[in-house]
Amino acid sequence: MKQVVTGNHTLSYGAKICRAQVVSAYPITPQTQVVERISEFVADGEMDAIFIKVESEHSAMAACIGASAAGARTFTATSAQGLALMHEMLHWAANARTPVVMGNINRGMGPPWTIWTDQIDSLSQRDTGWMQFYCESNQDVLDSMIIAFKVAENENVLMPAMIVLDSFVLSHTTEPVDFPDQDKLDEFLPPYKAKYTVDPDNPHTFGGLTGPDRYYELKWLECEAMDRAKELIPQVGAEFGEWFGRPHVMVKPYRCDDAEIVMVVSGTIASTTKDAIDELRDEGMSVGSAKVWTFRPFPSEAVRELLRGRKQVIVIDRNVSFGHEGIFCTETKGAMYNEADRPSIRNFIAGLGGRDVKVRDIKEMFHLAQKDDTPDPYWYGLKT
Repeated sequence: MKQVVTGNHTLSYGAKICRAQVVSAYPITPQTQVVERISEFVADGEMDAIFIKVESEHSAMAACIGASAAGARTFTATSAQGLALMHEMLHWAANARTPVVMGNINRGMGPPWTIWTDQIDSLSQRDTGWMQFYCESNQDVLDSMIIAFKVAENENVLMPAMIVLDSFVLSHTTEPVDFPDQDKLDEFLPPYKAKYTVDPDNPHTFGGLTGPDRYYELKWLECEAMDRAKELIPQVGAEFGEWFGRPHVMVKPYRCDDAEIVMVVSGTIASTTKDAIDELRDEGMSVGSAKVWTFRPFPSEAVRELLRGRKQVIVIDRNVSFGHEGIFCTETKGAMYNEADRPSIRNFIAGLGGRDVKVRDIKEMFHLAQKDDTPDPYWYGLKT
């Protein structure tokens, strides 16, 4: 059934239809609507879940970890400073192999204080062991959430997952979203059955003390789990397409078959880029685009397969690693480094703090990338 809903409420309904059993909540703009709607579902008896009100985002994640360790399907949501406050517990969730799923509404990090979007908050957590799915549309939000639960809870993965969406561009914007039939979804995403749980009758240790003789191997096991997730995500994405008609891949090309130049993008900028590509094509330019859906695990093999032999790659980043360059650009360069016929890779920083990135901006970035004297990385649209 199709409904016209905001990105925030897409996460709320997603938690409901995915049958999350424990939801832990603390408000922060622009995420608050997510957990508010879930609280209404629980209070009205529409959702069979325990709703836990906590005193901070740190506590919200701690509650999710405990619930997941007890065998429950768990969900929470946050944004920006709230995500930063969770930092310690993000490591704990991943290291303890608890498959928590969380919605993060991308919001720029202060100061200066802002509620508008960029990706620095989530990308600052890239080394915590969480899978990250970057959404182009509200439909992407729902589909990513369902796929994330299925992958995260797989006994060969057991790693947490973050569904990432732009504040206001998606969070407070209404779009048509196709919600699957509940019985069909229950068959695709059956209840979570944890192999090991907190159980007084069958005790196990979660997060116990260890030393150098075991710690190193435990970190290796987490990397192995992420490698298995990288194999599983495309499989589940294809399976999702067979069930619901919308297949998902880790890197989605657009008009790339004969393109000499490919623009690499993520999040909502991917939609705008498609329109820019169409106009550039009409002007005779040999260009396509590639949307990176999963940042962790990073789809290095898919990136190499798509970009190998191209003349040029242009990466547009709604983020920056201060003192270096855009973060998706660094990952793309790393994936292509050992390729003998790797293309020239140019980086543009754009849209930080919610600055609009329009079709004409993307076209201008394309043309700037063709000039030898354009700085790299290039901060597009700076006001002087």
